[in-house]
Amino acid sequence: MEVLFATTNPAKIKSYKEKLEEHGIKVLTLKDLGLNIDVEETGKTSIENACIKAETYGKIAKKITIGIDTNLFFEDVPEDRQPGTHVRRVNGKTLTDEEMIKYYKDLANEYGGKITANWVNGIAIYNGKETKTYSFSKSKFYLVDSESKRRHPGYPLDSISIIPEFNKYLTDLTEEEINLREKNKNKNNTENVVNTICEILKNM
Repeated sequence: MEVLFATTNPAKIKSYKEKLEEHGIKVLTLKDLGLNIDVEETGKTSIENACIKAETYGKIAKKITIGIDTNLFFEDVPEDRQPGTHVRRVNGKTLTDEEMIKYYKDLANEYGGKITANWVNGIAIYNGKETKTYSFSKSKFYLVDSESKRRHPGYPLDSISIIPEFNKYLTDLTEEEINLREKNKNKNNTENVVNTICEILKNM
């Protein structure tokens, strides 16, 4: 079986390509097919955006297509304060890294100094007739109202994210801690996602 993975993110492709091909599923990329189309992601959730990508590219490529998207979810925070798929855009304005840190620090302060957060991933598989969806989340972490002085350019929330298993800011993790965290996280998530994708494909 041959499927198109509708993402331009090489890290996402690398995460699943090898494992899917172990199951006899050949993974094609947008680059493989020469598709360079700007898809407007207007969904309010990761599932909605994953569907938009899978269906848009699937109709053009005329292949079974997998779309994936991510949104940020806060526990015990009302829907109108959820960042969803627009983490950097607040009240119609695109925030700089430092503006993001300030905004989310202030939000955490409103909720007692700490918000339990999670990145929620949505996957959609379109076969030309129907779309099946699946969502999964990564390890929980805390957004707090204090900050590390260290920065990961382009990833400002890392400076106010506390990783529970180490009780340290994400920016302050050692290389060994990062590798251990990624190894455990990716192993469990990737295997579960790949198995679910295979099961969906089998029943479509």
